[in-house]
Amino acid sequence: MVDDMVDDCEKQETAVTPIDEWIEAQDFETTADIDIPKSLADQVIGQDKAVEVIKKAATQKRHVMLIGDPGTGKSMLANSMVEFLPRGELQDVIAYHNPEDPNEPRIRTVPAGKGKAIVNEQKQAAMAQKQQRTSFLTAIGVMIIVLSLSLYILGGMRDPTILLIGLIAVTLLYFISRPMNQRQENALVPKLLISHDDPNMPPFIDATGSHAGALLGDVKHDPFQSGGLETPAHERLEVGAIHKASKGVLFIDEINMLRMESQQSLLTAMQEGKFSITGQSERSSGAMVKSEPVPCDFILVCAGNMDAIEGMHPALRSRIRGYGYEVYMNNSMEDNDENRLKLVRFVAQEVNKDKKIPHFDKYAVGEIIREAQRRAGRRGELTLRLRELGGLIRVAGDIAHEKGSYIVSRADVLEAKKVARSLEQQITDRYIEHRKAYKSYATEGAAVGMVNGLAALNASSNMTEYSGIVLPIVAEVTPAQTKNGGKIIATGRLGEIAKEAVENVSAVIKKYTSSDISNYDIHIQFVGTYDGVEGDSASISIATAVISALEDLPVDQNLAMTGSLSVRGRVLPVGGVTAKLEAVAEAGIKKVLIRRDNEYDVMIEEKYRDRLEIVPVDNLRDVLDQALIGGSKKESLLCKLSGLAIKPIASPTP
Repeated sequence: MVDDMVDDCEKQETAVTPIDEWIEAQDFETTADIDIPKSLADQVIGQDKAVEVIKKAATQKRHVMLIGDPGTGKSMLANSMVEFLPRGELQDVIAYHNPEDPNEPRIRTVPAGKGKAIVNEQKQAAMAQKQQRTSFLTAIGVMIIVLSLSLYILGGMRDPTILLIGLIAVTLLYFISRPMNQRQENALVPKLLISHDDPNMPPFIDATGSHAGALLGDVKHDPFQSGGLETPAHERLEVGAIHKASKGVLFIDEINMLRMESQQSLLTAMQEGKFSITGQSERSSGAMVKSEPVPCDFILVCAGNMDAIEGMHPALRSRIRGYGYEVYMNNSMEDNDENRLKLVRFVAQEVNKDKKIPHFDKYAVGEIIREAQRRAGRRGELTLRLRELGGLIRVAGDIAHEKGSYIVSRADVLEAKKVARSLEQQITDRYIEHRKAYKSYATEGAAVGMVNGLAALNASSNMTEYSGIVLPIVAEVTPAQTKNGGKIIATGRLGEIAKEAVENVSAVIKKYTSSDISNYDIHIQFVGTYDGVEGDSASISIATAVISALEDLPVDQNLAMTGSLSVRGRVLPVGGVTAKLEAVAEAGIKKVLIRRDNEYDVMIEEKYRDRLEIVPVDNLRDVLDQALIGGSKKESLLCKLSGLAIKPIASPTP
């Protein structure tokens, strides 16, 4: 049944060659044979529109916001942007002592590569002056000592006090002149704030997670603020990421994690193209220092998930929208020959980047592409959450390396799939194993009001992998205990969406059953519910259990089901279908009902294909026809539900 369904899916989708046949036809033996583009932008996989935007933004110096799932290439896109920026515009930045106001250091810019020479020249000049002063003071000290000895020996003044006075005078001269010399030297030597070793390569600065001082610049605290031991203000200046990124790209991932004050300052820097360095701590002595404006003419590339938009300063986002681009990243791409070859190149890129794992043979690459199909969650697509896929590649490479193999094989990838499971998945799998040890569901016979529902556990919203579980649902009907009519009472730690699904099911039951549910209290139990059951994928299971209890019709226990249910009785597609079907097979259940549209999402392992009969359904009538057991009573109920056939939507009148 599964094989037939897969064949039908392949016919309805664009013709996609099975992985085994496709990889056999490829002319490379290992990923060592694959050419890797030199340009970073050309190495980005599946984000063609985003690459076009990055190129335009770099040419026109526009800001960019990249929003999408983790691991889809946002940082790589931002890094590639420097390849398209104009060359030769970089500047070195130097801070000088300001004799008129020491707390406002002067800022000067020079062509890139010149800053070090200027500072070294100033250091040499300061050193020469220091040597002159040292020689002069040494000469004075010698003169004092000679004079003291002359008075003591030749002048006939044999009083030792004369020698003591001379020694004290020399000592005082040394201690008085030393801090003065130090202050003059520090004031003469400027500080090189920004220097470019390669004047032709624009900078790329990753400021993700930076605090205010690291982002905007800061002034060091000086514990010695008097007595001639203090450090000049210009020496205590520390540039921020916004200054280092001048004439280049400033990348900030998870932009919403920046404090609002930092976002406001970032906006000011973007608008002005320059930003003064000042102390970020009010209690520091550096709080009194504020330099002249330092250039920060950068292109901002900020990134994040969808929730990043909510945490952004409205004016900052407005600035990006008004003077740049917003890009929503793809999280999957079409499964075709061209894109499969891109994934082949991706494997080669990851091997070259890691430099510690061997290359993959073509069959190992084929298994990686197969996993990309599974993680996409829908037939005809390949996932673009490549960081997670890269993790699988590295684990497979480590396994091969541990074995002493020079090439990663398909067996290594299959073993890696068992090992490279996230912490959340490992916790979930262990929970599922405990549930299997204490079976709370039946896999044979029939029972009234009991249905084997399905759930897909995903402990982290950032994960694309699921673990399926059989979720037994039991319904019981009792006479109403209140005058205002019956209630639907659901037990279990349900999330808000799941609670709403329970309420929506009541509308279908009221309309299409012969029982007046206002006379009953309906109790629905999610047996052994894990914390926070969310989603409405158990809707058809709830409806089937309740109708079975109301009509006293048994449900086939060798059957499981998953699907959402509209208030008009139409079955709607749900997520995590592959994981749910594999859970059904592991539980020993032979038959499963899914929404017809979900057929295209089934990517189960080969070992499960012969163990399952998958039945597609469109509406509640189809579900009850497959699930309920009974004679004329069942047929009578199905007749009442015959109106659930989906009617075409009428075209609007011109």
